[in-house]
Amino acid sequence: MSIRNWPENERPREKLLARGSTLLSDAELLAVLLGSGTHGKDAIALGRELLAGAGSLAALLGRPDASARTPGLGPAKRARIAAALELARRSLAEQLATGPGLSNPRDSADYLRARLRHLPYEVFACLYLDNRHRVIACEELFRGTVDGASVHPREVVRACLQHNAVAVIFAHNHPSGVAEPSAADLAVTRELRTALQLVGVRVLDHLVIGHGEPVSMAARGLL
Repeated sequence: MSIRNWPENERPREKLLARGSTLLSDAELLAVLLGSGTHGKDAIALGRELLAGAGSLAALLGRPDASARTPGLGPAKRARIAAALELARRSLAEQLATGPGLSNPRDSADYLRARLRHLPYEVFACLYLDNRHRVIACEELFRGTVDGASVHPREVVRACLQHNAVAVIFAHNHPSGVAEPSAADLAVTRELRTALQLVGVRVLDHLVIGHGEPVSMAARGLL
């Protein structure tokens, strides 16, 4: 039966408008996003199939390309999922840029995780901060293969000076999903910190992004 034929108070869109989004299940929220079902499935059934195929909501939204494997899910619906994820990322970035200065690793971890976790290759990113630890910009400086990205201290120093940054937070993802810092991660962090000290830029943290919670080198006392 089509969702249009359901009682009005059970339809996901009407329920969201009347009672708020927090009361909807993950599948119901996906149904609102997708708009309609396909191949004889209503939108909620399609949402459940997407969640089951990805394994979790985080996995689905982190890798929207995975939805391409769902039969009957065309480019338009895949584009809606990708657009929703990008809007969430931009909302987090806007909150960072317009809010007060960062005070702990948690303030930036959610945004950097949303930006980097889904990528199938390694990216080294830099969050530039002013003297009150307010966000100036976030930039992907280096990209690599699934095995790593080469980081060049000279380019990092140049980028910090161009943004007139007083402090920085580094982040990179591990496509394997394991967020433990490697010996190479620790070595390049020390090298960058030494290089930036010469131009008066403080390294506040280096976050390693995997499938779970980001690992903060500052929180572990590794800086």
